[in-house]
Amino acid sequence: MSLINEYRATEDAIKELQSRLAQLSSDDRLKTELEFEGKLRKLMGEYQKSLRDIINLLDPTPAKTGAKQAAPKARRARVVKVYQNPHTGEMIETKGGNHRGLKAWKEKYGAGTVDSWLRG
Repeated sequence: MSLINEYRATEDAIKELQSRLAQLSSDDRLKTELEFEGKLRKLMGEYQKSLRDIINLLDPTPAKTGAKQAAPKARRARVVKVYQNPHTGEMIETKGGNHRGLKAWKEKYGAGTVDSWLRG
């Protein structure tokens, strides 16, 4: 995108945002929410309470990410995979791809070929 196109696109975006801001500032619901927020913050300052204190006061049940930690999920057991080299008849049983012999085969014959030797 050329610099002039980027400039024009940015101008258009600014115009859209300015019109949206004008719409929002004339909305009565926004005015009442801003008034409520101002009064709430003043009241919180008067009683020296934080937002967390207010939340705990209104909803005393502990939050999910707080006092009670969920038990860690158990990992699923890995399945044993058996590869048989058709050239030598040698078999390798492994639960992961970090087997020395399997790596050597993949280096020599290619990963796609070795993956096709999987026996179930």
